Amino acid sequence: MACGLLGRKLGHSFSPQIHGFLGDYAYRLFEVEPEDLESFLRQGSFQGLNVTIPYKKAVIPFLDELSSRAKLLGAVNTVVRREDGTLIGHNTDFFGFHSLALRSGIPIAGRKALVLGSGGASNTVQAVLRELGARVTVISRTGENNYGNLERNRDATVIVNTTPVGMYPNVEEAPLTLSQFPHLEGVLDVIYNPPRTRLLLEAEALGIPHDNGLWMLVAQAKESAEWFSGRSIPDGKIQEIYGSLRRQTENLILIGMPGCGKTTVGKLLAEKTGKRFVDADEELERAAGRPITRIIPQEGAAAFRALETETLAQLGKQSGLVIATGGGCVTREENYPLLHRGGTIVRLNRDVSLLPKDGRPLSQTGSLGEMLRIREPMYRRFADFTVDNSGTPEETAGEILKKWEESL
Repeated sequence: MACGLLGRKLGHSFSPQIHGFLGDYAYRLFEVEPEDLESFLRQGSFQGLNVTIPYKKAVIPFLDELSSRAKLLGAVNTVVRREDGTLIGHNTDFFGFHSLALRSGIPIAGRKALVLGSGGASNTVQAVLRELGARVTVISRTGENNYGNLERNRDATVIVNTTPVGMYPNVEEAPLTLSQFPHLEGVLDVIYNPPRTRLLLEAEALGIPHDNGLWMLVAQAKESAEWFSGRSIPDGKIQEIYGSLRRQTENLILIGMPGCGKTTVGKLLAEKTGKRFVDADEELERAAGRPITRIIPQEGAAAFRALETETLAQLGKQSGLVIATGGGCVTREENYPLLHRGGTIVRLNRDVSLLPKDGRPLSQTGSLGEMLRIREPMYRRFADFTVDNSGTPEETAGEILKKWEESL
């Protein structure tokens, strides 16, 4: 049985990995242009399809039948070819978002919820929220409630983003700012790449409960796989796959004073997790075409920090990395979202008397104790958790992995 994901520009997708856990069928990515959509559906070699942007509504005229839920929602994200060759469309996004909403713990019943966007995903999200007891308002670019009159909806307590705004690679974008909504109790974003969109990073900064769309993606895939295979799959499989995907894709970022062991421990973490190790300072030197030992004396610390931020911005967009950062990356607040959007930030702590100065230009310009005193609150601000590196590198790496697993 051959199955796959239908879209226009798919890039990197987690769907093949997810379906590898769910069934014994081949799973491919099908990039199809709009003018070829009908012929692909009529003549394509597949037994089952997941459907993504921009075809969740566009496929409907070419299907022979819709399930009751797909018909009600006006959107299809799963297509199955039956034994007689006819195509039936299902909507498994409903189950996926319903599962995410319950898992998030965000209160929905009796609340006013804003749904950002009016596409196929929006219809599904609206239906789930209403079923859970919310009063729903849709925000679109041109509708009655739009981004130009958000002040009329300041009383919203839940916001769900169903637009692609903020999705990789345009990670600096956000559909709106949350500070306009003083009563928010929860924010959900159906985007899962990056794990923390700019919208979710703002929710985190404001202390608002939030979650991304990875759980929804896995949950809807579970129901899709049931349609593809004709067999039931336990809901517990969702948690298993979700955890595995996070382990594979999220970055582990090491921060701490110069010489605290980030490179040594980082390489061990890469070996243990199968991730790629990256030294941010080496990446900076490669991009700049000259060593840091020349940049700082010749161009100054400010120029070096600007180059460092550019490097971290590029690394932060990638996934599945272990990143050893420079000791002073925390001195720029703008570096925090660049790193945190894609992973977990771990601070390595080591007694200042054990920190070397050789080959570290900024460490040689003053007292390491004074440097630590200034940076200590910055390290605490950036870190998801701290691990002491006073034992062996193996022990430190093991403690990081233990705490990371707990956080997942």
